Amino acid sequence: MDLYEWAIGGIYLSPLFLYAVVALLLTGVIRLAMHTLHASRWIWHEALFGCAVFLLLLAAITWVAAT
Repeated sequence: MDLYEWAIGGIYLSPLFLYAVVALLLTGVIRLAMHTLHASRWIWHEALFGCAVFLLLLAAITWVAAT
């Protein structure tokens, strides 16, 4: 699959923007699950962990979409 812009309502959106939105939603779900299970107490710096999870998810989504 090639990475082409998507026209939604006459506005061109980059696929990376849409992948980032999906990765952000998944990051929120993961962080919420970690807080509910009290697993967040083992994380040294939650902001760095959230950023790392977001980047890993974004890379995985981009890789899956490109194959």
